[in-house]
Amino acid sequence: MTRVVFLLVPGLHLLDLAGPAQVFSTAANLGLGYQLCFVAEREDVLSAQGLPLRATTTWPPLCSDDLILVPGWRGPTLAKSPALSPEAARRLWQHHDAGGTVASVCSGAEALGRAGLLDGRRCTTHHDLQDELAQRYKRANVVRDVLYVVDERVVTSAGIASGIDLALHLIATRHGPEPAARIAREMVVFARRNGDESQDSAMLRFRSHLSDVVHRARTSSTPASRSGSRWAMSPAIAGSANAP
Repeated sequence: MTRVVFLLVPGLHLLDLAGPAQVFSTAANLGLGYQLCFVAEREDVLSAQGLPLRATTTWPPLCSDDLILVPGWRGPTLAKSPALSPEAARRLWQHHDAGGTVASVCSGAEALGRAGLLDGRRCTTHHDLQDELAQRYKRANVVRDVLYVVDERVVTSAGIASGIDLALHLIATRHGPEPAARIAREMVVFARRNGDESQDSAMLRFRSHLSDVVHRARTSSTPASRSGSRWAMSPAIAGSANAP
């Protein structure tokens, strides 16, 4: 049985936690042998979205097949992140030193940095935090504009939804692409987004303009719009979009 331990920090983002947890929970339901554990410094953890969470303060015994994952949290800067106790940092370091895998989503990379796991390694984080991460951990090689990076059992990912990509990658690495694709299908997400894909979604890359008319015009070209969906562009807006 492979344990996946989520280290919960106050102010954590729910999707940073729920995305990977859903992947490994679905894997467990498929009989792949995963047990999820949620550990924190205090039993009660308030998420950034206001939902209270409950965790254990007791770390389970871990072996090299197990995974520790640190979800990201809300904060204006990495320097003002919630405190990570020396005990938690030691746990991260020791697990990796014993042959285990340590992962993070978004600002969770800060916890790995404090544990000394980013030194001399490639890593990434949310695009808004990449420059600060590079400044804080000068021995780290921060890779910009990618979804996730794997370097010697240290796995870091970008913001929010990329934690799902990270977890699916770990499933594919351990069990092959078929189980990962099956889990992705169950979750109604992409079966596979490579780690080196841009954090800037291809669907959004050219939608940074402010005109609602242009946004609606682009949306009208989707299959849902062409199929008569109630979200299709109205004739009045269609006319204004085609106006010179």
